[in-house]
Amino acid sequence: MSIQPYALLAAFFLSLPLFAAEKTSALPNIVVFISDDHSMLDSEPYGATDIRTPNMARLAAEGMKFTHAFVASPACGPSRTTLCTGLWPARNGAEPNHKAKNPGVPSLPPALHALGYEVAAFGKVAHGNYGKDHGFDVLGGNQIGDTDTVEVAKFLANRDASKPLCLFFGTRHPHVPWGENAGYDAAALQLPPTHLVTAETREQRTRYTSDITRADILLGELRALAKDKVPGDTLFIYTADHGGQWPFGKWNLYDAGIRIPFIAAWPGHLKAASTSDAMISWPDLLPTFIELGGGTVPEGIDGKSFAGVLRGTVMTHRDRIFTTHSGDGDFNVYPIRSVRTRDWKYIRNLHPEFQHQSHISRSSKSTSGFAYWQSWLTAAKTSPAAAAVVKRCAERPSEELYDLKSDPFELNNLAGGPAQTERLTLLRGEVDAWMQQQGDQQTVFGTPLLIGQPVTMLDPGADKQKKPKDGGKK
Repeated sequence: MSIQPYALLAAFFLSLPLFAAEKTSALPNIVVFISDDHSMLDSEPYGATDIRTPNMARLAAEGMKFTHAFVASPACGPSRTTLCTGLWPARNGAEPNHKAKNPGVPSLPPALHALGYEVAAFGKVAHGNYGKDHGFDVLGGNQIGDTDTVEVAKFLANRDASKPLCLFFGTRHPHVPWGENAGYDAAALQLPPTHLVTAETREQRTRYTSDITRADILLGELRALAKDKVPGDTLFIYTADHGGQWPFGKWNLYDAGIRIPFIAAWPGHLKAASTSDAMISWPDLLPTFIELGGGTVPEGIDGKSFAGVLRGTVMTHRDRIFTTHSGDGDFNVYPIRSVRTRDWKYIRNLHPEFQHQSHISRSSKSTSGFAYWQSWLTAAKTSPAAAAVVKRCAERPSEELYDLKSDPFELNNLAGGPAQTERLTLLRGEVDAWMQQQGDQQTVFGTPLLIGQPVTMLDPGADKQKKPKDGGKK
C-alpha cells in the first residue's frame, strides 16, 4: 500500500466550497481522529525518534498532550463500545471482541444530538457494523476496512455549519495486515525490551511504523479539513482504541495494550505545547463532550467528564484506572482484570491454567504477526532468554504486580515477594470490589487452550463468536 494517494487528495479537499462560513455554532465543535492498534510510545510526541508522525507532533505543539490516557479494554469491539456507551464491557455487554452491546443499553451520541449537535462517524469508529446501534446521525466511509477522508470532505462541504458538530473519523491503520515498508530502515528501528530482536521482527516493525505514518497523513488531511471547513470554536483530538498488535500489547492489560496517545488542540482554551498527566479513560470521552456542549451527563454510567481538565480549571481526574479483557474468539480466550494507579499496576489473570495465545500465534493465514512469531519460536529452541520470553507470552501467574516508576515495561513481577504484601492485598481488594460493582460474571468466551496442549492454528475467516462456555464465577 502506498502513502502517496493520501497526499494527492489534499488539492481536492481544499477545492471544496465552504458552506455557510458566516454561520457558526455557539457551542464548540468536536472532531476526533481514532487510529486502530496504536500504542502510546510509538509516535514523535511521546518520545519516538524513529517513527515519522509530523502531524501528531504538530497537533501536540498546538495543544495538550495527555500522558496518562487509557482505554477500558485492549480489543477493538469492547473498547469502542465503551466509548459509545460510557459503560465498561461487563455493563454494556460487549465483553469479548466482535460482540454487540446488549439490547436496551443506551448509547451517548443521542445525548449530544439532543443538545443540538450533528453527530457523524466516518470509517472505523464503532466496531464492525455496530455504528448503526449507537445513534449517530451520519455514518459514512468503510466501517470495517480502509477509508479515506473524501466522504468527510463532501459531508463538510454541504452540511449546515450553524449546527454544532461532533465528528468522529476512524482509520484502520496501523491494524494488521500492515502495508509495505514506506522507507523505514529496519536496522534503525528501536524495539521495546519485551520483543525478541530478529530480522523478521525488524522487517514487520517497518510495516507497522509505516502504517502509523499512513495514519498520520490521514490525520493531517482531517486537520486541514477541520480548519477550513468547520468554522468556529473547535476542539480537535487524536487518540487510539488500544495498543499495537504485538506480544504484550493488544489483548493484554500491560501499558503497551491499554495506554494510548491522546492529544487535544483547542485554540483559545488549551495552552500550546502543554502536557497533562491527568488520568483519563475512554469511557470519559462522551461525558466530557456532553458537558462541553452544555448538557448534563447521564446518571449511572461509568464515564466521568474531564471537561475541567480541558478548560484548565482542574489538574487531575481519576486516581485509578480499571481495565478488563475477556477474549477474541477462540484465538484469544484469556479473561484478565486490572487496576492501575499512577505508579503501580495489579493484574488478575482469572484462569492462569489457560494459555495466552492470539491471532499472532494461532492464525493459519500469513499475517503480519505470524510472519515474525515463527522467528521467535525458532530462537526459543536455542536461546534460554528467548524461550523465557515466549513462555511468558503464553503462561501467566494468577496475579501480577508492577512498580511502574522503576519498571515501566512491566518486566519484573513483584506479586510473589513479601515486600509488597500490603499493597497486593489493597489492590486485590479494589479489583474484587470493582468486579462486584460492575456485575462482572468473569465469563469465559470460547474454547481455551490449556497449558500443555499443542497450539492449534485457526482460520481467521471462519472464526465465529461463540456462546459463553461458562457463565459461573472462578
